[in-house]
Order: sequence, then structure tokens, then C-alpha cells
Amino acid sequence: METKKFDIAVIGAGPGGYVAAIKASQLGKKVVLIEKEYMGGTCLNVGCIPTKTLIANAHMMQSIKHAADFGITTGPVSFDYSKMKQRKDSVVEKMRKSLEGLVKSNGITILQGHAEFVSPTELKVRGDENAIVSFDKVIIASGSAPLDIPAFPCDHQKVLNSTSILQLTTLPKTLAIVGGGYIGCEFASLYAELGVNVIILEALPMILAPQGKTISDVMTRAFIKKGIDVQTGVFVEGIDNIDEGISIRLKGKDPIVCDAALIAVGRKVVSEGMALEKAGLKVGDRGVINVNDKMETSVPGIYAIGDVTGKYMLAHVASHQGIVAAANACGKSASMHYEAVPAVIFTSPEVAMVGMTSEQALEAGMTVAIGKFPFQALGKSVATGETEGFAQIITNKQTGQILGAQVIGHDAASLIAEIALAMANELTVDCIADTIHAHPTLPEAWLEAALLASDTPIHLPPKIKKV
Repeated sequence: METKKFDIAVIGAGPGGYVAAIKASQLGKKVVLIEKEYMGGTCLNVGCIPTKTLIANAHMMQSIKHAADFGITTGPVSFDYSKMKQRKDSVVEKMRKSLEGLVKSNGITILQGHAEFVSPTELKVRGDENAIVSFDKVIIASGSAPLDIPAFPCDHQKVLNSTSILQLTTLPKTLAIVGGGYIGCEFASLYAELGVNVIILEALPMILAPQGKTISDVMTRAFIKKGIDVQTGVFVEGIDNIDEGISIRLKGKDPIVCDAALIAVGRKVVSEGMALEKAGLKVGDRGVINVNDKMETSVPGIYAIGDVTGKYMLAHVASHQGIVAAANACGKSASMHYEAVPAVIFTSPEVAMVGMTSEQALEAGMTVAIGKFPFQALGKSVATGETEGFAQIITNKQTGQILGAQVIGHDAASLIAEIALAMANELTVDCIADTIHAHPTLPEAWLEAALLASDTPIHLPPKIKKV
């Protein structure tokens, strides 16, 4: 087996791995990128991009259905889900080819195959091309996979996970989603908009629990309005195949009969099968590879990034970790900071957040001020007919520090960037209020929320002061 020598080896070509490889190449290193499946990893192939493509299809259909509100007359609206899937597949394929070209344009060697450690400085790669890879430094970006539950394993026919459900060419009439986190809620929103009868089964007292009660309550109301059956505090004991589809057994409740189920109870890190022990690397709880703020593991010269580190299972966090790891592996100095990590849930309406919720700030013993501005009072939102939701800023009342922000409504994914930038640069709420925001635009909601947090509202009546 041929031995190939590189300065930097990267295991996994997802949004963390390929970014790390490009950064290391930019810093003058000879880099190999090893991927056992597809370029782009989970995000591009079975995560972010395919789901958002399908969601875009659903949004287009909903916009056409509401055309009459804008004085536009259309005929009957229908859709072909198999063609929606074809569009999703073509988008993924196009982006995958583009990414491969980008990586190669940076002079990076791509090896298609499965990587296992032989020693702390060598990997054995088996696949399209078998080779021994010798390296000075290695960055592990092996990612994560859908979590399977032994009590009701996925058969990928009627009991699906977030990967196999993307292969459907026809829609079920009734879909039960086990898990009311961000993955479950995104799929619930998508399929409800396409006319599927959706049931969410969540064991916790509320859906989207990590995002806080305010967002959970708003989304629950929005889902119920769309006809989604939201059931919380329920425990799924098992799923049985029956002639009518499947029967979901619930603890202390009657079973639910539906056509299919989506298991969306979380993801597990992928750290098995790489012979990490031969590199002297031990994994932590749930297979997590522990790292410090420089993305270094316990073994010198070995770095880990992305989902496998158990920090944040977000593509953009993996990418930033990749830049930090590559810089350190190339002799530079860089550190990760997690105080201003934005996150988005692509439901309808969209949800985005950064920093603390009000509950978290209060639990930390801070004196909190909240500025919450509804889109119903925003000119651009009224003009476009997108008035559902609000923008909310959480601040330290004593110092004006921005502790966090949440936005729910149209284009929340784009809106959160302003507050993420402000927090990353340690700006105060007064900095937002003193910034001139273009009119009429959606970001004006942050200006108004900042003014409300300081008890100086302009476009909402002042609070009635208690005597």
C-alpha cells in the first residue's frame, strides 16, 4: 500500500472539514482531505441544503396561494412532490460538484475512503484508492448521524429518520414526528404546509425547550393554527407495523395510527471505527472527542472540530472551528468563543436566536431588561403582509450589555446577524439604538427593540408607570 506524506490531514469533508482544509492550504501547507461518502457531509447532502430546498418549494406554493391578498388572480394551485424531490436532488448535486471544484482549486488532495489511525501520525485509507497517509497534524471532522432508538428502530420504509425521509417521492397522509426539537419542528412545518396531517410527540413539557418558553409558546400557537397536533409530555414506548400503516404505542395513552413516523430525537457523534485508540486518543461521554478552545485534543498534533466535539451541532460553528483548528495546526494562534453563536430554525414562521434567553439570564442572577417589538407595528412587515412574530433583545439593565436576542417571523435567519455581530464585538444596546437603520426595512425592528429595552420607545406607546 502506497504511503503519501502530507503536512495536514483532514478526516471528513463536511462544513468543518473542507473549510479547515482550505484554510490550511491558504497557510501554505500540503493538505489531504479524506471523505468516505460525499463532499459536503451531512449539511450539504442530507441536512441543511436539501431540507431548505424543500422548504423553499413549500414557501413558493404558499405565496402563490396568498396571491389574491395582493390583487393577483391565479388558477387552482397544485404540486408534484416527486418533482420537488428532483429539484432538491439537483440542487445538492450541483453544490457538491461546485464544492469539489473549490477544494481542488486550492491544491488540496481528495481521497475517497474510510480513514483509520495506524499511529498518532499515520492513517490507513481504504476506498476508491487504498493508501497510508503520513502527516504532521490531523484534524478530525467526522460529524454526526441521526440517533436511532432501540425501542423503535428505523426501517426507513414507514419509520424514518431525518436522512431517509428525504428520499420520499410521495407524501404520507398522516405523519407522526417523535421529537419536538428543531429538526422535528422544521419537518413538521414543511409537511404541514404541503397538506400532510402532522402530529408532534414530545416527551418534554414543551416543544423547542432549549429555545425558551417565549419561542416555544409562539411556535406552538402557530403550529396549532396550521392544523399540527402538538402533544407534549408524552412518552413513546414502541411502534408497530399494521395494515393501515403504523401504530405508535404511548405510555398511559391510546395508540396513534398513522401512515409513517419520523424519529427526530437528536443526533449522535461519529467517532467509532477510526481506531482512535491507536493514536492514543480516548473519547468522552457519548463518544465525544474533547477539545480545548484551540480545538486541540489530549494528543499533541491531533485536533477535532464540528459535531464530534459535542459543542454545537451547527454547520457554521463547525466551519469556524475548522478555521481555528487549521490556524493552530499551522503554527498560528486562534481561539474559539461561543458567546455569540447564532442559530436558526427554518420553520414557518422562522426562528432565530443568539446568546441567552431571558430565563437563562435570570437564572444567572442578572438584572434583565427586555425590548420586544412586534412585526405588526413595523411598516415593511405590514406592506409585505408578513406581520407574524417579533424581535426581542435581552440586556443587562445595569450595564446595557446585550445578553441575547430572539426573532420569530419572516426572514429571521437574516435578521439575527446584526445582533450576532453586535455581541461578538461587545457592543451595548445603546449602540444599536444609535445606529441609523434604513426605512422601511425589517432590521428596524432591532432599533425599536433596543429603544424598548431602554424604556424609550418611539413607535409603541410608553409603558404605564406604576404609582
